Amino acid sequence: MLDAVTSSPSLFRACWIVFKREWWIQLRQPTEWLNPLGFFLIVVALFPLGVSPEHVILRMIAPGVVWVGGLLAILLAVESLFRQDSDDGSLEQFLIAPHPLFLLLSAKLLVHTLLISIPIILLTPLWSALLFLDTLSTQVLLMTLLLGLPTIILMSALGAALTVGLRRGGVLIALMILPLNIPVLIFATGAVQAALQGVPVAGYLAILAALLLLTVTFVPWVIAMALRVMVSQ
Repeated sequence: MLDAVTSSPSLFRACWIVFKREWWIQLRQPTEWLNPLGFFLIVVALFPLGVSPEHVILRMIAPGVVWVGGLLAILLAVESLFRQDSDDGSLEQFLIAPHPLFLLLSAKLLVHTLLISIPIILLTPLWSALLFLDTLSTQVLLMTLLLGLPTIILMSALGAALTVGLRRGGVLIALMILPLNIPVLIFATGAVQAALQGVPVAGYLAILAALLLLTVTFVPWVIAMALRVMVSQ
């Protein structure tokens, strides 16, 4: 399938081939994206047991619990994002393809974004029920997840690209990427807290949308540069 990518003159067809290839690989290896989801569920479910069963307290800490759990789950999911491609030579095929590398990588990253984000977003009512969020706060939490999760996934993928040659790069990814994701955590949790207090949330959501736009525009290109450097070493 990758031979078709390197020989096809059609950019759209090449991206579609990469998308289908990555999609079927992930479906055949469900633990790669189900384990982080299970980890996220365990964190959210057990956190009330370690803090307090009081509704008021859980409602106050709910945004932080969901977002910190989501961030850690994403870091767990992307640790081996490019490792298999590096081991089987697929990454080199991407590099020599007659198409922009960042677009081919965007197709690959889209698959991971969908597989990681969609289950978390679909289970938002469950997180809200466990943490006693009201309807409005649940809707705001859903919007922050829609805007913030892709941003964090792409930023974490950058860390995976920079550590593609390391066997145990999970801690290094966290050290590099966690500071970059702080703005998303601040504005996402701030939006839900504002909804809980009856304060307008449009400003928070606008900033999250701007961060997403900047990330989608520039990060795939930076990831492509990082992979070229790491593979050439």
